[in-house]
Amino acid sequence: MRISGQLYVFEGPDGVGKTELSGRFAAILTDRGTPTIRLSFPGKSGGTVGKLVYDLHHNPNSLGVKTITPASMQLMHIAAHIDAIETVILPALRAGTSVVLDRFWWSTKVYGLAGGSNKRLLANMIDVELAAWGSVSPSAIFLIRRQLPLRSEPMAKWRQWSELYERVSAEEQRRSTVITIDNEGSVDDAVQQMQQALSKIGAIESAELAGQIPLELSSSAPKVISSPPSIFSGLSPALPTVVYDTYWRFAAERQEIFFRRWQQQRPPWTADPILSEFKFTNAYRASDRVSQFLIKEVIYKGDQAEEEVFFRIILFKLFNKIETWQLLERSLGAITYREFDFKAYDTILSKAINNKDTIYSGAYIMPSGSKTFGTTRKHRAHLKLLQQMMEDEVALRIAECKTMQQAFTLLLSYPMIGDFLAYQYVTDLNYSNLTSFSEMEFVIPGPGAKGGISKCFESLGGLSEADIIRVVRERQQAEFERLGIEFKSLWGRSLQLIDCQNLFCEVDKYSRVYHPEIAGTSLRTRIKQKFRANADPVDYWYPPKWGINENIARSAQEVGRGLTRVSA
Repeated sequence: MRISGQLYVFEGPDGVGKTELSGRFAAILTDRGTPTIRLSFPGKSGGTVGKLVYDLHHNPNSLGVKTITPASMQLMHIAAHIDAIETVILPALRAGTSVVLDRFWWSTKVYGLAGGSNKRLLANMIDVELAAWGSVSPSAIFLIRRQLPLRSEPMAKWRQWSELYERVSAEEQRRSTVITIDNEGSVDDAVQQMQQALSKIGAIESAELAGQIPLELSSSAPKVISSPPSIFSGLSPALPTVVYDTYWRFAAERQEIFFRRWQQQRPPWTADPILSEFKFTNAYRASDRVSQFLIKEVIYKGDQAEEEVFFRIILFKLFNKIETWQLLERSLGAITYREFDFKAYDTILSKAINNKDTIYSGAYIMPSGSKTFGTTRKHRAHLKLLQQMMEDEVALRIAECKTMQQAFTLLLSYPMIGDFLAYQYVTDLNYSNLTSFSEMEFVIPGPGAKGGISKCFESLGGLSEADIIRVVRERQQAEFERLGIEFKSLWGRSLQLIDCQNLFCEVDKYSRVYHPEIAGTSLRTRIKQKFRANADPVDYWYPPKWGINENIARSAQEVGRGLTRVSA
């Protein structure tokens, strides 16, 4: 049946004022003439299973229950949620009544994790509730924040709950409209924030229906993060700078260099002095030397069992350095999870560090994890992280994920893995046969890409950096044609979201020299790494599921080459 009512959710840890604010919000809707009911999960009032679960949670002895495990308690909450969804919430929404809901499945996740519930069990429970919701999603989720609780709460636990809510909010803001309300002042101040947000929500919905996105919200208004529209009309309302055209010319010329070298032409491979002097990655991420090593020597060489492939990929990516992988192979032989020994790996890497060898790539900034895993050595924390992931059977859970976003969220739930690293890791996992996600599903811009976008656009017009990358990817053919550029794709594979994201990062560097007058948000004014050709050849070979390796062989024959090798 058609859903015509609106669902509004209030979330946050105990003691931030959700009950008061959700009640005031319901009153606002009612005053505006919107039929509204207010509910809470699991539900203190009678009429649903929620009352029983509430009593079980707060006074188990009254029901003759002496002990209950954290996972079992959360499962009872899920049961109460589904009962209320099916008997009260969905019927109300179908009848055109708006529902203001105090707590959502977010609370199940936060309190389940804080209580020590098994992560896999918890994820499966939440999936059951999401199935009950079906296609229904909140018009807005209000996350209520405070520096300190309004009532007495166990402070260590309370801060843990608050941090977990922030993590869940960061994960979900790509799929939902998340509004943060700072409840530090009076209730009237918070109510004013909600009223502003309600007006903004209406503006966003109206603009999306018209195929537009409103201008950026006032800095004084509560933060509203909306899901991106599915259809874009050109670049509007974003305003490009001269660097935007440089983005496309850079991509084309960097790809020309790639093919000139693949064809074994003699240097110089370009007349561009900046590209000749400084080091830039390829237009396609998978063509870079480290990615090629990962694909051929790590992913597709060795046992193809799910846990073995996952173990090798994450182990390699934690250090992201070919020499570190080769050091481990020389010392241990074939690298497998079956024979993983923390002490052996630690000994090898500690010795390398003591010998002043660099075991990490400089491509990513890797957090130390010293607080999380109680070690002063970064590599030990990363080995413990990998060990924890294997024990949690993350490989099997990744393989069961239906979307790239689900796998990304799973990786993000682990310590020391932020948005950017989780996106890079899920992209690398997707090179394997462990998954078969579409790379067009979503993108996470890194710091370098954000810098490049800030130089390519003087205003995003309310779009996010991720929205811009989507627009650019969709418009690539039109932009090359507009500029009269013949772009050579990767043997028939167009630029993907990950490639467009990387190109923004490279253009950020390139424009430091070519467009020094345009600073953007980057504080860097020069390019550090000079280009030096690597004498070791690369046999270009890509994930077989892409279907382009045959095209490479055919192209090699057409240009009269018997090899597909080139120094990268």
